Amino acid sequence: MDTPVLLLNQNYEPLNVCRVRRAIVLLAKGKAEPLAHHKRPLRTPAREVPRPSVIRLRYYVRRPRPTIKLSRREVLVRDAHTCQYCGTRGPDMTIDHVKPRRLGGRRRWDNLVTACRPCNLRKAGRTPLGANMRLLRRPTHPRSPYSHLIGRFFNGRLDPAWAPYLPAQLQRAS
Repeated sequence: MDTPVLLLNQNYEPLNVCRVRRAIVLLAKGKAEPLAHHKRPLRTPAREVPRPSVIRLRYYVRRPRPTIKLSRREVLVRDAHTCQYCGTRGPDMTIDHVKPRRLGGRRRWDNLVTACRPCNLRKAGRTPLGANMRLLRRPTHPRSPYSHLIGRFFNGRLDPAWAPYLPAQLQRAS
């Protein structure tokens, strides 16, 4: 019952990720329709019920586009745990201010990057130009408004049944 289910709005836009129990309630009440099922069904004492993987609401839900809040975790996800100075990847990364705080650098998406410890120590409290270092990519606000839906439930693997319903950039990221 803990299997995640992709919940789509009436226009097939990803709306949320819920658990199987919630999906079955929505289906039973006639508020949603199934679009894809898992291979293994749910077994009850009386019968087998197909386990939903993707469901779509029968009505349109208006809501503002989700925004991704600035946090250490989200900066690491945006930069794919890759040092933006040397390109090394790893779980032990730090967050670096491109323009140091002592020089007036702010805590914003366009001023924070992922850096490995040696690069962060080498750059110290200087700008990349002052430390004779180049950024591999310019830091920006993350583009995908749906990444927060998926990131909570998966570590690099998506249900293949979700692929037709997710934006292309999100499929590449996972």
